[in-house]
Amino acid sequence: MPDCAPPLSHPSAPRHALPPLACDSHCHVFGPGDRFPYAEGRSYTPPDAPYEKLAALHAHVGASRAVIVQANCHGTDHSALLDTLARSEGRYRGVCLLGAGATDAQVRALHDGGMRGVRFNFVPHLGGAPSPEVFDRIVDLVAPYGWHIALHIDGKDLTQHLDRFVRLPMPFVIDHMARIRADRGLDDPAFVNLLRLKDVPTGWVKVSGIDRISSGKRPFDDGLPYIRALIDAMPDRLVWGTDWPHPNVAGDMPDDGELVNSFFEACPDAATRQKILVDNPARLFGF
Repeated sequence: MPDCAPPLSHPSAPRHALPPLACDSHCHVFGPGDRFPYAEGRSYTPPDAPYEKLAALHAHVGASRAVIVQANCHGTDHSALLDTLARSEGRYRGVCLLGAGATDAQVRALHDGGMRGVRFNFVPHLGGAPSPEVFDRIVDLVAPYGWHIALHIDGKDLTQHLDRFVRLPMPFVIDHMARIRADRGLDDPAFVNLLRLKDVPTGWVKVSGIDRISSGKRPFDDGLPYIRALIDAMPDRLVWGTDWPHPNVAGDMPDDGELVNSFFEACPDAATRQKILVDNPARLFGF
């Protein structure tokens, strides 16, 4: 039985039109479980959120492209994600999860299927930081394919790992603005550390998960100053995403139409929106 709330069945229509080729740079597919079973020992069981529902969501908000991140609930079985990538006819890219025993042949097959990155979960509720040995081995394995490294980490833990990240030989992307806490102010050391990436040419940030940094009440306006600060600091290395279908949400379920509205409020300049929604993801994910 699912232990996560489902996404809103009827999100509002955005007040603004996304530009052509806009990319939702962080979303997921789940199941359907009777075709693509969830992993044994998973930390949560989501409601099914298959390709058809994701494609409908993107049609609704106006996203032409997307990057789908493998979720912990499917482990290292990428069947559902690869099926979605194949059905997207080139509109979607993927980010995988790799176990310690991953091989070059597996990485090559995932690359051929549309994967362009690998994700590491450092957050405690998904198992905590990988060992340095496993981390380095997987980085070496994917480096020849031109992938990026996606890092799911809490802001309070960023300091101890940042030196390792900045030495990576490929771009790295901090998911969900490092899950910083909006109630701690822009001078919070965790956010100050995140802003240090403006001086790191390989460092990127996803301005996704505004609900995860907020107090939890829609429309999550307390997260807007952090997005604005990131846009001011490093607009050439930001990407935006919905995080649909919003697994493990603790507060209000996000309305994806409102998420588009919030991004436009945080980023009123059309040229900068073009960078974050179209040009940056095309460069990072290889569209």
